[in-house]
This record gives sequence, structure tokens and C-alpha cells, in this order.
Amino acid sequence: MSDLSTTTVSLPRLNEPAPQFTATATTGSIKLSDYKGKWVVLFSHPADFTPVCSTEFAGFAAKQAEFDKRGVQLIGVSIDSVYSHLAWIQSVEKNFAIKITFPVIADLDTKVAQAYGMIHPGASTTATVRAVFLIDPAQTVRAMIYYPMSTGRNIDEILRVIDALQLNVEKGLATPANWKLGDKAIVPAPVTAEGVEKRLKESGVEVKDWYLTYKKL
Repeated sequence: MSDLSTTTVSLPRLNEPAPQFTATATTGSIKLSDYKGKWVVLFSHPADFTPVCSTEFAGFAAKQAEFDKRGVQLIGVSIDSVYSHLAWIQSVEKNFAIKITFPVIADLDTKVAQAYGMIHPGASTTATVRAVFLIDPAQTVRAMIYYPMSTGRNIDEILRVIDALQLNVEKGLATPANWKLGDKAIVPAPVTAEGVEKRLKESGVEVKDWYLTYKKL
């Protein structure tokens, strides 16, 4: 018999295709490919009718307009049944006075959870951890964030990462520590001696050093 504590978890990798799936959700059958052309935030939670997860779902729902503004589709997932999801959503909506409109996958066969490495035996052998996958319109994994079961996610941080990724795609810029929308971004460093000389004389940007240059948006 294998030791679950040493089982290798298969994880998607950054800048590689997101694992495709077809699954039963609270909005009916859905496929990841249904959302090609949109940004997707796929996030798992350990279980329905649990306190931390309930606050997170309310938090995601409260920021629904912000996700919509960025063209982002939210998709929740856990290994609970669709009936459990539907009942729990009603409870969250009642307790937090919020409306949940995004689909929640009922991953009873754990196919989605296994494909995305959401089950970590060291944390639990029967529940998904708090994983977040940011998937771009080409359905490439652009960011991954994992949280322990005891720690609720910061929804504003997820929005901040989306803003940073979209800025990178649209303008080719990077973002410094603690960056938020409206702050100066970072221009990629030159990779040749000629590029270094050119950068040091470049106008319209804030050159701290040849490798560290800021640009106002």
C-alpha cells in the first residue's frame, strides 16, 4: 500500500497549457474551453458549509463587478456534490446578503482536483486545499497561489495579480513589489551591452540603473 504522505502531487506549470476539463457545475455542464478568450480564475475550497470557505465565497461574490470589469470568469471547485453546492450557496447568500453568480464545479470524481494538483495528502486526503489558478485567454496558466486550509484568501490580492498579468500582456511591462493599479511599472532590462548604453540615455522613463527602469502609466 502506498504512503499518501509521500504521494507526488502533479501540478500544472506556469506558462504551459491549463489542463482541460468537462465537469458538472451549479450552472450545468461546463468545459474550460467554454471560456477561451477570457481570463479565468479557477479556485478550489476544502468543503461546503465550512466557515472560512463561506467568507471566501462571499468575498469573491462581493468583488464580482471588479472581476467582470477585467473580463475575468470566476469558477469555484470542490469535491462536494452539486446538491451540497446549491444548498450551501443559498446559505452563503442568506448569511452574507450577497448573490453568487459564478459556477461551482462538483468534482466528485476528483478529476479536476487531480489535474490541477488541488489535493495535498499532507493537508488532507479527502479535501482540496485553497488553490487559485489564473488562466489567460489562450488558456495558459499564468499564476498559481496555494493557501493552507486555515487561511482565507485575500481577494484584493488576486485582483492585483490579474491587473499585473494583464499589464504585462498588453504593454510588456513588469511590476515591482507591492505594485497596484496606477503605480509605476518596470521596463524589462536590456540584455546586450548596446542595449545598456541606449537605456542609460533613454528619455520618457525613470532610469535608476541600467537594469532598473520605471515607467509611468
